[in-house]
Amino acid sequence: MNQWHIAVLIPARDEEELLPRCLLSLERARALLPSDVTSDVIVVSDSSTDQTYQIAKKMLADRGCAMTGRYGCVGTARIAAAEIALRRSQVPLHQCWLANTDADCEVPAAWLLDQVRMGQRGIAAVAGTIDVDSFEEHQPRVRDLFRTTYLIHADGTHPHVHGANLGIRADAYKEAGGWARLQTAEDHDLWSRLGVSGCNRVSDARLRVLTSGRRVGRAPLGFAGALAAHNEVTV
Repeated sequence: MNQWHIAVLIPARDEEELLPRCLLSLERARALLPSDVTSDVIVVSDSSTDQTYQIAKKMLADRGCAMTGRYGCVGTARIAAAEIALRRSQVPLHQCWLANTDADCEVPAAWLLDQVRMGQRGIAAVAGTIDVDSFEEHQPRVRDLFRTTYLIHADGTHPHVHGANLGIRADAYKEAGGWARLQTAEDHDLWSRLGVSGCNRVSDARLRVLTSGRRVGRAPLGFAGALAAHNEVTV
């Protein structure tokens, strides 16, 4: 059996405004997958007080799975999504790819195809990059500050790790111990343990998603806070 399966894992909290954009972009990405690659999208609505769960359930229908819980922790929500994905997968762990993103993101059309091809080449984990959809909540200088300080090396590698753009082969995910129950920096924690486990991991700036430029995020000390800090920089 040489069939691959790719599952997209999305934690979400009060994301009724931006989740549709995310899911629509994933539908476009799934449409580019070859016929011998199956796919799934798992949305875990964590402590939402709006229509996040209902929107996910309606938009995914039988093309994925939406669930709701009161975890209060992004790491725990990611764990729940991964557990569901692995139960639903019908391929061996080394042919199952977990593509992680966030509900406020928009992925490019080739996002899933690129990751499957990486897995087929023997890559076990990949960290992609992000860009910001709008800087309207920030001071005018923040756009340039973000773009000039977001480091990309000449060879296309980079030092960034974002749960919004992190792909992992399922066997490497399990060997590293999976997501930790952390409220912040759960992405850096898992990436570090993937390195310790010795898996073949790469950082590739070509794998890029668009994320919201909101000033107040859902996770403490997350990307929104880091972006907002640019407003305090004096020049």
